[in-house]
Amino acid sequence: MKTLIHPTAVIHPNAELHHTVQVGAYAVIGAHVKVGPETVIGPHVVLDGFTEIGEQNQIFAGAAIGIEPQDLKYRGEPSGVTIGDNNRIREYVTINSATGEGEATVIGNGNLLMAYVHVGHNCVIEDSVIISNSVAIAGHVHIQSRAGISGVLGIHQFVHIGGLAYVGGMTRVERDVPPFMMVEGNPSRIRTLNVVGLKRSGLSPTSMQILKKAFRILYRSNLTFKEALEQLELLGDTEQLQQLRRFLLLSQMSGRRGLIPGKGKGIMNYEL
Repeated sequence: MKTLIHPTAVIHPNAELHHTVQVGAYAVIGAHVKVGPETVIGPHVVLDGFTEIGEQNQIFAGAAIGIEPQDLKYRGEPSGVTIGDNNRIREYVTINSATGEGEATVIGNGNLLMAYVHVGHNCVIEDSVIISNSVAIAGHVHIQSRAGISGVLGIHQFVHIGGLAYVGGMTRVERDVPPFMMVEGNPSRIRTLNVVGLKRSGLSPTSMQILKKAFRILYRSNLTFKEALEQLELLGDTEQLQQLRRFLLLSQMSGRRGLIPGKGKGIMNYEL
């Protein structure tokens, strides 16, 4: 039977690897690492810290996961990285451990992190998120399911990006991006709905029309924030509207970054 672990790999005897895990040449795996069935670990990958990885993940050459956070508040407390199933983590991706005892940086299921993506401490990336090459994600960022992040950009710490939102390439992301919206530029602005992503998600034409009306209320009117939310209520109670309203309200809470504006002069379009 062909061996699944290359003889040059360095694996701590306390690491827990399912017998179906494949490990490439010169990979290094630390004492507290756990890896689930049929995960493939490429050459020169480093897995360290309290890192738990699920099933059928592909981790490509040179990725470094579970290294201690790049955070001056970190004092060596035990923290980790938790990765779900069916993720593709491409070449030289870095995913840092969390700050805070027992805390974790979390990657969900079915995500694609392209080459040179950096995921900072205490981030949460939900499911089916696509992050393109050379994206730098600062600490405590939360990216909801099915969002798309184009390449060569930075995301400020504590930013939240809503589900099925899309961020264009080289955008400066310093505030929250609501669900279903497309943001682009420096300074960044909400440009339109993420129509392509919504269609690919299987959204019905009726729900699409409702979201188009919601977009016009938020970004093409001069309503106050309160008035805009009241108008959204009148559109109905679809799952998408519930998600959008919840995100908008939470973005106003203490500790959040606030919302990226649109292009006009309404309350949702204020100048930075």
